[in-house]
Amino acid sequence: MSDTFLKRNPSTLVFLAVLALFVLGVTLLADGAGAGVISTSFVKTLGKTLCLALVALAMDLVWGYTGILSLGHFAFFGLGGYMIGMWLMYARTQAIVVSSLSEAPIPATDSEIVDAIGNQIFGVVGSSEFPLIWMFADSLLLQLMLVVAVPGLLALVFGWLAFRSRVTGVYLSILTQAMTLGLALYLFQNDSGLRGNNGLSGLQNLPGMDQVPQATLSIWFFWASAAALALGYLFAAWIVAGKFGSVLRGIRDNEARVRFLGYSVEGYKLFIFTVTAIIAGIAGALYYPQAGIINPAEIAPVASIYLAVWVAIGGRGRLYGAVIGAIFVSLVSSWFTGGQAPDLNLGFYTLKWVDWWLIVLGLSFVLVTLFAPRGIGGLVDLWSDRRQPDRHGADLGPGVGALREKEAEQ
Repeated sequence: MSDTFLKRNPSTLVFLAVLALFVLGVTLLADGAGAGVISTSFVKTLGKTLCLALVALAMDLVWGYTGILSLGHFAFFGLGGYMIGMWLMYARTQAIVVSSLSEAPIPATDSEIVDAIGNQIFGVVGSSEFPLIWMFADSLLLQLMLVVAVPGLLALVFGWLAFRSRVTGVYLSILTQAMTLGLALYLFQNDSGLRGNNGLSGLQNLPGMDQVPQATLSIWFFWASAAALALGYLFAAWIVAGKFGSVLRGIRDNEARVRFLGYSVEGYKLFIFTVTAIIAGIAGALYYPQAGIINPAEIAPVASIYLAVWVAIGGRGRLYGAVIGAIFVSLVSSWFTGGQAPDLNLGFYTLKWVDWWLIVLGLSFVLVTLFAPRGIGGLVDLWSDRRQPDRHGADLGPGVGALREKEAEQ
């Protein structure tokens, strides 16, 4: 990624600079590395919000730029969380079991240790044996590879089947939603191998770092989330700035014409669908250790619908719009649903925001769609338009909008 790219895309530099200042400010004010003004719980909230901004970025690439309204990208997000959660839970349980068995008069064998770990993890669902999908759970490197491989492979197979059949529009959205629903229903079963409705818990405890306080761990994850968002934004900006991005926008606006020009529409769709699924998986792998728990409810279709709402409110087709929408809605949602927003007494009725927040969010989505299709990102466009040169004086060329005298003098 050359300097020329950054010079041609100053908005990317602005985004990275704002993100860097934000990270620096939070670090200086956080409990773990600074003045202690910002609590550990709020640092975790900010870190999780950056992860949500990353998955919103992926959603904007596939929907805002390519025109594929996927209602299944949060499933890839959840799968990334499950993959890293398996290692976190296994390694943490292993440390507890080994410490407990070390006090026994007769040293435990390796098989006894594995059985004890299995009993600790799966006892809640009436089992003690490790399912096949846990075969790599003892290896951090392999589980990190699965964070990328599992969402990517699922997206590749699903996308190949859907795009080769030329399923488009609302039918494709329904198919992605059906995929998400099917995955969630499968994970709810106790014999799925991932503890059913109980999910994976205790993910905030990093193995081998028992002496490191949560305040410090939270700031580490916050930095990791910010770095992932920065790299994701650079990658997305690089994709949409070149010829590849032009083809994606062409597919969004007129798929038949792009196909007529000789481009492999299905290939472009499959690539962007798979890549964004991988990005979503990475975001999930960073999110759930900060959340501390993951269960099948996180993969329910409504989560992917929320993701589309964030992108729409922020302004789809604008990378910064997707990030702004995810951050804005996430933080406002935390404020309203966390009991921090005061109840509104209307005299005849007391409005409790915890109960009404989803209605407010849905109404906001409808209003933005009808009256402000550019979303919050449109405000950035207005600001940018006002900073254009003041064009006064006579035209220096015959065309409308040609260079004017004042600009020539400057």
